[in-house]
Amino acid sequence: MANPQSTVILIFYAPALAGGDSRPLAVVRAMERALPGLRLEWTISSEGKLIQLPQREAWLAKGRPTGRGFPLICNGDESYRVTLSGWERPAGISPGGQAQFEVHAKLPLHVAGSAAAVDVLESMGETTRAFWGRATPEGVAAKMAQQMRHSVREPHVPPLGLPTIKLTEELRSPEIPHHLGWLNYWSAAAAKAIGFPDPARDAELLSPSRRTATGGWVVQLTEAPLDLDNPAHLDALKRAYERFPEIGGRAAP
Repeated sequence: MANPQSTVILIFYAPALAGGDSRPLAVVRAMERALPGLRLEWTISSEGKLIQLPQREAWLAKGRPTGRGFPLICNGDESYRVTLSGWERPAGISPGGQAQFEVHAKLPLHVAGSAAAVDVLESMGETTRAFWGRATPEGVAAKMAQQMRHSVREPHVPPLGLPTIKLTEELRSPEIPHHLGWLNYWSAAAAKAIGFPDPARDAELLSPSRRTATGGWVVQLTEAPLDLDNPAHLDALKRAYERFPEIGGRAAP
């Protein structure tokens, strides 16, 4: 079993799929372009067995049995497992009461490296037309999930002195990122919503950041993959939350 820290999880939140939407196939191709040599032509059965997809485009076009999106698709290399899937996030649990297209991907961080992870994040964010997205090592993502307050009636103490963030359905608009990650994809609309960039305050973040073709940003919090046991990394994450109080719905109304 691989160490969770060796896997990076990418998540994107984009406008909901429409009939005949081309984004499921486009995002599969985008990941393949970002990782040369990768071919996503398999899926995994409920018994955990690899199943090849000779008619991949038709399979993707069918969507999920339970609704719009696409089931898990992966490569055939068990030593370098890359997975990708997407589904419709219902309006009732989405910001602003708007249904979304939610896309999840996993790739081995020790193989891809940070440069490749940035390329994948940007390519997938642009292709899905995401409002925002993030890439975070799996173990860190699990810890950061504990930042969410699930009830206003019960006390909530998030881990490691990180701020409490609201549930997604409590955010006023889909352009506002729900949380931060190691690598962050912010569309032009998301960047505007949180006030990025401000040259006077964001010099530290702008240095490693990348502007996208659509006017968005890929913002990297730390050079090495985010590690919350590293005091410098934890401080960088806290500074970013302090800089952007809109993230997670923490700004005063």
